[in-house]
Amino acid sequence: MSSNASKAFKNPVVNWIEYRLPIFSFVDNSLGSQYPTPKNLNYFWNFGSLAGITLGIMIVSGIVLAMHYTAHVDHAFDSVERIMRDVNYGWLIRYIHMNGASMFFIVIYIHMFRGLYYGSYHAPREILWMLGVLILLAMMATAFMGYVLPWGQMSFWGATVITNLFSAIPIVGDDIVTLLWGGFSVDNPTLSRFFSLHYLMPFVIVGLVVLHIWALHVHGSNNPIGIDAKTDQDTIGFHPYYTAKDLFGFGAFMTFFMFFVFFAPNFFGEPDNYIEADSLVTPAHIVPEWYFLPFYAILRAFTADFFLYAFTPISWIMSAKLAGVLAMFASILLLLGMPWLDGSKVKSSQFRPLFRMFYWLFFVNCIVLGIVGGKPAEGVWIYIGQATTTYYFAHLLFIVPLISRLERPAAPPDSISAAVTAKAKKVSLDRFNPAEPAMAPGE
Repeated sequence: MSSNASKAFKNPVVNWIEYRLPIFSFVDNSLGSQYPTPKNLNYFWNFGSLAGITLGIMIVSGIVLAMHYTAHVDHAFDSVERIMRDVNYGWLIRYIHMNGASMFFIVIYIHMFRGLYYGSYHAPREILWMLGVLILLAMMATAFMGYVLPWGQMSFWGATVITNLFSAIPIVGDDIVTLLWGGFSVDNPTLSRFFSLHYLMPFVIVGLVVLHIWALHVHGSNNPIGIDAKTDQDTIGFHPYYTAKDLFGFGAFMTFFMFFVFFAPNFFGEPDNYIEADSLVTPAHIVPEWYFLPFYAILRAFTADFFLYAFTPISWIMSAKLAGVLAMFASILLLLGMPWLDGSKVKSSQFRPLFRMFYWLFFVNCIVLGIVGGKPAEGVWIYIGQATTTYYFAHLLFIVPLISRLERPAAPPDSISAAVTAKAKKVSLDRFNPAEPAMAPGE
């Protein structure tokens, strides 16, 4: 073992450590030149590493903020103001953490929509995909509890509205709400619990991320054409090719991130949350953070006059409130079943034109759901929310399974290397246009 280590690394100090703790060979096999990666990955594959970097930024900035935050209803709002005004660079740390939450969700949503487009949930990567969905759920729980901590108006009323949803659960609903609150209203015990859990959950996310990366390295990354590597010609070492690509993506992402930190730090915030929480004054329009809006729209789509309750006896069994809560959670949990809902043998939508068309309809539908979630639940927005919610579930439960079994996709290339070679030849031919005669010398 020692001889192998001495051959692998020239530095004697590295070899000394490697013999006792083989960390360098582990990194080289996982992220270095020894880790085979499909040679056709595009920049959408950057977002996995960007998500990991953002998670690290959030944990470090959150730990520093926790040193100065006071989890008490009488002092929480003032402690946040003190961080902004009196702590050295406290404003910068808070703006990084506050906008980092939005950046984290932007990266994760792009990462997941990329997975949906290229079929990254297909066998043998089902567990990899399911772990990604669990990471999303953990992120949502962490973000919700973090939104309560500043103890502004939107923090207080958002916590009141969302925790009250659990009261719709038959028999045990009220007990669950009391447990969440630590009493009979959103008060100091609620804030203390949310602060403790908000501090804990990022480390749960780290554990899920470790499992996610482990599952990724078992069968390797998916790629744009959805064909697994068959020979060494289909892959290249992760380093230096994709480390350089990731560094470029990291630079572009940090430019985007820091623009909001320095020039538009409150772009994603709600003005009402800069008013201290007051249980006697209800905001005119209670809305969650933007990354919750599509699911908030699904929650509100089930109203007392929704057609299910107007023309069927379902209202005798289930209230509209409970239906909304179940639909909101089901909209995320259904994603766990994508490996089985989509029964196509071809992974990538590049070779599935019908699936690709409905994919983009689904994408636009999710954007509209986000817009509806930010609007008051009145007038035409109610009907738009109900229509888009219906399509959301119809897409996952009916359209995807039907298309995957009825569509006749195009035949993918024989190998990744063949696809890359064919693309290179096409680019080379496009550069030479035979329609234009070559100029004679001297012309």
